[in-house]
Parts: sequence; structure tokens; C-alpha cells
Amino acid sequence: MATTPSTPDTTVEYCSQCGRETPHMVRVEIRTESTKPENAEFSREPYRLTRCRECGAETTLRMNNA
Repeated sequence: MATTPSTPDTTVEYCSQCGRETPHMVRVEIRTESTKPENAEFSREPYRLTRCRECGAETTLRMNNA
């Protein structure tokens, strides 16, 4: 059975640079926020990164804003 490859990292979102809905590459990245080595393992936070496939504009959003 043949399948069509999907692109789970592509979604359509509003781009403030383009001023319209455009395809975006979306990924989640875990970033260490502390510069102190002893705290590094406790300071990792998820970030949502998007890049417009039309103009290349990038946005970063911290997902754990508690």
C-alpha cells in the first residue's frame, strides 16, 4: 500500500510580515535558560519556533508561561 508523505512540521498561520495566512515550518525546542551549570537541568523550557515559508520571518514563543 502506497502512502503520501506528509509534512507534520508545516502548518498555515498568519504571518505579520506577509500580512496574510502562509505556510509555516513549526517545531518545538527545549532550551536551557540558566547560565549556572548546577541549575541547568532544572531550567529547561519548551519553546515553539515558527518560520514562514514565504518570507522567512521567524517567531519564538515560550510555551510554559506559568
